[in-house]
Amino acid sequence: MENKKSKGRQKIPIKKIENQDNLYASFSKRRMSLYKKASDLVFECDVDIGMIFFSPIGNPFSFFHPNVDTVVSRFQNLNMEPSESTFLVAAHNREKVNELKSRLEELDTIEDIEIAKKQSYDEVIEARQKGWWESIEQLNVDKVSTFEAWLETFVFNMQNRLSQLEIGASSSDLGFNV
Repeated sequence: MENKKSKGRQKIPIKKIENQDNLYASFSKRRMSLYKKASDLVFECDVDIGMIFFSPIGNPFSFFHPNVDTVVSRFQNLNMEPSESTFLVAAHNREKVNELKSRLEELDTIEDIEIAKKQSYDEVIEARQKGWWESIEQLNVDKVSTFEAWLETFVFNMQNRLSQLEIGASSSDLGFNV
């Protein structure tokens, strides 16, 4: 087995975060993770859920599904059967959540495609070799000599071809075919 270059994913010990900036950043990330987990639980298990929590600076945050009234009344009256209107509201909210989740998945797919396209374009740009006209200042003496010889050969060949065309044009004027 080859030696690992990194330790990989490791468990971070749970302890109070002292640095305020790190604390706020961690709270924000974990809050979003809680929302996602709660949303997944609602979507996968078709449950009603409610969460209330406060940020380190005292701002309140909450997540309720299908709505606050339904969750609180179910909590207060565990044996009470939900009313028909509660079922309708819950069904409507679930349908809306499902629609939004589907749209989010579509947009995530589009974003992934666009990121792949951008990476592909970036790779093409990086891989593209510069032509001599883009980097002529960087040529060394040997390359300049080779380029000069190529240009002289090119000019010679072009002059010969031009001469052939001029001779062909003048002889056709006289009625000769060359």
